[in-house]
This record gives sequence, C-alpha cells and structure tokens, in this order.
Amino acid sequence: MPLPITSPHNQRIKDAFKLEKRAEREARQVTLVEGVREVSRALAAGITPVEAYVCYDLATAVEMQPALHRLEQLDADRHTLLYTVTREVFAKLAVREEGGGVLLVVPYLPTALDKLPLPAAPFLVVVENPEKPGNLGAILRTADAAGVDGVIVCGAAGSTDVHNPNVVRASLGTLYTVPLGEAATPVVINWLRLHGIRIVAATPEGATLYTASDLRGPLAIVLGSEAHGLTQAWLDAAVTRVVIPMAGQADSLNLAASTAILLYEAVRQRTSSR
Repeated sequence: MPLPITSPHNQRIKDAFKLEKRAEREARQVTLVEGVREVSRALAAGITPVEAYVCYDLATAVEMQPALHRLEQLDADRHTLLYTVTREVFAKLAVREEGGGVLLVVPYLPTALDKLPLPAAPFLVVVENPEKPGNLGAILRTADAAGVDGVIVCGAAGSTDVHNPNVVRASLGTLYTVPLGEAATPVVINWLRLHGIRIVAATPEGATLYTASDLRGPLAIVLGSEAHGLTQAWLDAAVTRVVIPMAGQADSLNLAASTAILLYEAVRQRTSSR
C-alpha cells in the first residue's frame, strides 16, 4: 500500500530533495524524473524506480494514468516504494510547477559501450564535453527523432553529468529511449575503430561541406563543445572533417542545433540511398 507523507520536513522528502546535487546523485547512483512525458517514457522503457512520490490531486492528466497504474503495480510487488504526498510536499520536491504530480527516484542507466546495440550499419552521434545539460537533452530528443542507434558522451572525467535531472527534462524522457554510452575519448575512438565505424568530425576548420560528405554506412558523427570544439584526438581520428557554413557574424552554432543539422543530413542520405 502507498505510504502517506504530509510534512515537507519528512526525512524521505529531505533525502529526495538532496538529489538536485550531483555529489548526492553520484553517491547514491540515482537521479530524479518528473513530468508527464518523462515519467511515462521512463516507465515504458522498463525503468523500475527506487521510490515514487505521487500527489493524486495533481496527477490528473489522462496521459499520466498508465504510469500511475504501473507504479501501483510496482508498489504492490514491492519493487518500488510508493509514497502519496500533499500539494505542499510535492511543491517542495518538484522543480517545475507543471511536474505532473509524480516524481521518481530512479537508478542510473548502464552506460558501458559494450551495452550499446549495434545493427549492421550503426548510426551514432558522439558528443565530447557537452557543457550544458539542456544541450545534451536536446541532442537526445533529436537523436530519438532521427532514429539514431546510440548517443555516446565522452571527454574529461567528471565533465558531463548525463544523469542530471535537467538532461532528463530537456530530453523529454528520451534519455530512456535512445541507447546511451559513456567513456573517455581514447576509449571511444578505439571502440569505434574496432567495430569498423567511420568517424566524421564536425569542426569550423573542416575541409568538406557537410552536404558533400558521404554519411551513409557505419557512421559516428562527432561534435565538441561550443566553447572549445573537438580535441585534437578526434580531429586526428576522423576520416572526414565536415563544416556547416556560416554566413553571419556568429563564430559558432548552438551544439544542439548543429547536431540536428548533421543528423538530418545523414537521415536524408541514408533514406535516399535505400
């Protein structure tokens, strides 16, 4: 049976609130999921929350009802601790006013490269040192829409927190629909070579217009941070260095926007080649 919590000073609520901090998430290897689409997609992907907090007064959206039913099943089977909370308590937990009345505490995703499913001609996107959780979330949304087989995040150790709740929010839950890998840059380069996946690096100094590059077959499109671009290791490893032309005064495009441009050019080529 769901357990009621009526005080925002309850220790469970305090512990869940602490998960807004990266150090707490990493120590406990769990993160937060809120929002109708985010919660629904996490549960539909087979994620089993450690805990769930539900304010039934707020969780009235029709789209949320299957998720509520699933949480009640998980609670009955003793897989998830389900708590019912008041509006006041939920306001303490939720970052967004439109949080949907449900907040999940979920385990970290496994992100080992060898867990990524690879079809015959993999279509991957690699992002090195993405600086903003919102950008990474937006890239996941685009990858989901474009049918990418996996997203790999690499770079300096500890530089990117793929389990930041802001990544979940900005991805609209597609963090749980797109296979995700994490590793240091040299490890990712060696892994791509081992699997015969061609590396195409996006850089303002690229010699090939992105529309003129062959983006079919086993492919990894690699992008770096807006501030620093790709490290030399990726530029040296790339079979092709491509550029997105810019006619204005800005010296860089938003990382998520650049990713969308490149992924959909790859989709266009890969679709027309069929």
